[in-house]
Amino acid sequence: MTNALFLALAYMRFHRIASAALIMAIALIAAVPVGTRVVLNASENALGTRAAATPLILGARGSSLDLTLAALYFTDAVTVPVTQGDADAVWDSGLAMAIPLHVGFTARALPVVGTAVDYFDFRGLAVAAGRPMAQIGEAVLGAGAAARLGLKPGDTLVTDAQNLFDLAGAYPLELTIAGVFAPNGTADDRAVFVEMKTVWIIAGIGHGHDAVQSVNGQSVVASPAIQQFNRITPENIDTFHLHQNTALLPASAVLVVPYDAKSAAILQGRYLEGDNPLHLIIPATVIEGLLQTLFRIGRILDAVVLIVGAATVTAIALALSLATQLRAGEMQTLFRLGAHRATIAKTIGAQIAIILSLGAVLAATIVIPLAYLSPQIAAMLVAAAP
Repeated sequence: MTNALFLALAYMRFHRIASAALIMAIALIAAVPVGTRVVLNASENALGTRAAATPLILGARGSSLDLTLAALYFTDAVTVPVTQGDADAVWDSGLAMAIPLHVGFTARALPVVGTAVDYFDFRGLAVAAGRPMAQIGEAVLGAGAAARLGLKPGDTLVTDAQNLFDLAGAYPLELTIAGVFAPNGTADDRAVFVEMKTVWIIAGIGHGHDAVQSVNGQSVVASPAIQQFNRITPENIDTFHLHQNTALLPASAVLVVPYDAKSAAILQGRYLEGDNPLHLIIPATVIEGLLQTLFRIGRILDAVVLIVGAATVTAIALALSLATQLRAGEMQTLFRLGAHRATIAKTIGAQIAIILSLGAVLAATIVIPLAYLSPQIAAMLVAAAP
């Protein structure tokens, strides 16, 4: 058998390009369906777990899926906002805890999420470095965001510009990093969390004033809108104010956490009327519908891969058959030199076994890292959803 392996390896080294092509084809036949299934399973687990941990979501009537993805994965698909007053009304009902969320702004392409401190307790987020945010202009980074940006407590981060030509609108705001959360393997890891007042300042609903120069010994006070970006400092923090009643200010969605099953039923009944501009949805139900769509797509992909795989296997078998026929003269020479027919068969079998083994190893090197990264891949796919 050792001689057969030696001859098989020698043949493969001589025909290295053809051998490499066969190995790659076998690896892809094995890796593509397995890798697809791994990512789909990870998407199911990630989506289902996060949705199940969120009892109810309050938002403007429209696409339930867009509202769910905005509340769970911080996409900016919500076009019609709710208000802080809507969240306060849930609190005042005495039936549930209401956690407002504002999404849509970014900082270096990462989502900036305005929320209340109740969100961190609700999601079980623990500060690993620094401290929680304590005032406007401060932010706490998810673990993934901190690693990607290379930032730590005490550093600063400027939000991305939304409209470079609107002097009266939103300008970037320099955020001070107060802390970094420990990783929890969800979309929270890639977010930049700020107070609701901070995100309203980013939106241009509130601003402060700075003395930018002195004229005749007197300070001239100007809005930060004429500067490149807003900076909140201990000297000007008291000058920052909002232009509207807080109850009228926007939020993208409200996470509603009922105190018990009866409270949940009562709340859902209050938002059933069709003329109500708000609706209360169960995210687990919405995500279940999305998962069914993903499974249908997965079955279609499996069928396509099966057909392509069968064609590829047929092509590989044909290639090996033709290669064996082309080696007829070589095999005849070996036979005349005294090699037994069994030895010749072992040589060809060893070549096929080596190609299959290397293809399997290469497939494993693709699938194993994919399985490890599948939760992050699933989160990125969801975050990239329009």
